Amino acid sequence: MVAKVKLDAEVCEVICNDEEKVSRVKQEMSDITGLELIFKALSDATRIKIAYALTIEEELCVCDVATIIDCSMATASHHLRLLKNIGLAKFRKEGKLVYYSLDDLHVKQLIQIAYLHHQEGRPNQ
Repeated sequence: MVAKVKLDAEVCEVICNDEEKVSRVKQEMSDITGLELIFKALSDATRIKIAYALTIEEELCVCDVATIIDCSMATASHHLRLLKNIGLAKFRKEGKLVYYSLDDLHVKQLIQIAYLHHQEGRPNQ
């Protein structure tokens, strides 16, 4: 009995179509090492809520973040520290209060663009 193989219409039937493009893109790929860490950090629902809150208010105290996202201060602090360690947020201390903000405009734009994309892709309700 001969097995029939169904070809996937979304898969190329050749190994490489444009070697020049492939070579050019492959050379650029080394520059993205570590980029996945940003998206990994933002893939957590709590952290994306925190990041989005920091696009609305430039700076928030840990206790205010905890109240906004309905979690404990320890949880908020943990997630804020992770965002800081990955380079997405920064903090400053003022007495007993610790304030966090997004690291720079690029981070804010990344969150805002993702949010806009999410809103545009939602079906009409």
